[in-house]
Amino acid sequence: MSARNPGHPEPATVSNPAVLELYRKSRADEFGITAGEFAAILDEVARKALALSVSVNSSSSVTSSSSSVTSPSSSLSSREKREFFSRLHVEDLALARACAAGNERAWQVFMIRFREKLYDAGRQITRDDASGRELADSVYAELYGTQTREGQRRSKLFSYGGRGPLGGWLRTVLAQEYINHYRKQRRLVSLDQECEEGAQFPAATAAAITAVDERLEVAVDEALRSLAAEGRFILASYFLDERTLAEIARALSVHESTISRKVEKLTKNVRKQILKSLIGMGMSRREAEEALTADARDLSLDIRASLSQDSAPVTFSNRGAKAGEGGT
Repeated sequence: MSARNPGHPEPATVSNPAVLELYRKSRADEFGITAGEFAAILDEVARKALALSVSVNSSSSVTSSSSSVTSPSSSLSSREKREFFSRLHVEDLALARACAAGNERAWQVFMIRFREKLYDAGRQITRDDASGRELADSVYAELYGTQTREGQRRSKLFSYGGRGPLGGWLRTVLAQEYINHYRKQRRLVSLDQECEEGAQFPAATAAAITAVDERLEVAVDEALRSLAAEGRFILASYFLDERTLAEIARALSVHESTISRKVEKLTKNVRKQILKSLIGMGMSRREAEEALTADARDLSLDIRASLSQDSAPVTFSNRGAKAGEGGT
């Protein structure tokens, strides 16, 4: 038996009741995934998440010696593992891994659930039915894994970690494929040639559909979870539940103008922390600013879970907070 690496979370085990419950919830057995294999998948996802989290916090601490950011622990406690696993979309995760392994039943389920959704997303991205279907079909090849590495088929679905809905992750993959294709075409065909051929330049579309960098998701999650309970409640109530300032003020027994100031301060501080984390993870200031223009619906991240609320999430916007507003 190999020695345990203190830099990794303690492996999930089949004997753990919480892991067994997640295994049942995931329906992984329908696709031939054993409880032991499922536990190994959870362990892999946890290691990757821990590595990203350590990168965010360590980089932030190096960026500013006066920062009050607490250094991350070298491993996850049992409680932290349970909380992390409970936030995973385990049914989507099991389906993705089964598809990546080539399970025929899993692919049947995948096609029923996502085929038309991918075609719809492709049409929205390309603004053309034929091009949208072509884009979706090209992504299917990557998802199925037509290329091999060391004799093993490599499917892009192996990179899905279950931290957000599989549908949102697929939309991001689709958007990235479109951007890559657009950039490749721009390199191959000169501007003069395109003008001569009367080509229509989809620059605005490409700029609007920016694939979400995984570092942004980690930075957003870290920033929201670092807030005090009251701050998380206020942001969730205002942005997710779309409560008015007056309603939030009554719930906290304070004046409406107080909530207005708090919303403004909280959003500024969260944005500042996200920018700092992104720069610490290697982005330039400009890249970090551009990353923050992403639509929250494209994040492969459960924002409500990060804020520990219970109602359904909606788009995170730059909505302003003004005392005296009557509603949404």
